[in-house]
Amino acid sequence: MAGSGALATTLAATAAQAADVTAPVKEIMTEAQNGWSENPVGEPRDYFDEERLKRIYSQDFARVYTDATRFPAFEDGDSPLDYDPIVSGQDSCSLKDVKIVPAAPEGARADVAVTFDNISCLEDPGERKPAELHFIVVEENGKPVIDDILRGGEQGSLKAELVAIAAQGAQ
Repeated sequence: MAGSGALATTLAATAAQAADVTAPVKEIMTEAQNGWSENPVGEPRDYFDEERLKRIYSQDFARVYTDATRFPAFEDGDSPLDYDPIVSGQDSCSLKDVKIVPAAPEGARADVAVTFDNISCLEDPGERKPAELHFIVVEENGKPVIDDILRGGEQGSLKAELVAIAAQGAQ
C-alpha cells in the first residue's frame, strides 16, 4: 500500500500540470470570445499587449513578436498583423462551442487544442468548418506559457509568420 500513496501523488501532480497548461490558453480564448461578442464586457484587450507578453507568452515568443512590431501592418497601428490571428480573419461571428482540450505533455511542451465555431452567423459558410488552433505551451520559471499558436491550412505557425514579418521588414 505504501506505493499507492506515491502513485496517487504522481497522478495528482500530472493532473494539476495538465490543468495548468490550459490557463494561458483560456485567457486568450476568453478575450477572443469577449472581443467578438455582440455585447463585449469592458474594452477588449490586445492578445499581445505588453503585460500579457511578459506573463503568458514564452520569452522567445515575446522577443519574436516584439521584433515584428517594428513593422506594423498599418501606418497608424502597432500590430504586425492585419488580421485577428485567433479567428484567422478580419471578420468573425461570435465564438460558440469553444472547446479547450490539452494533450498529454511531451517532455517540456504541451499541445492544447482549441476548437470553436466562428461561422454560425454566415448566410452561406460553404465548405468552412469550425476553427481549430493548437497552442504550444511550455514551462518557463515554473509556469505554463504560450510558445506558439498553430493554425490550420497554409497559415501554420504564428511564430514563424512573425519571424517572416520581421525578416521581410528588415530588408
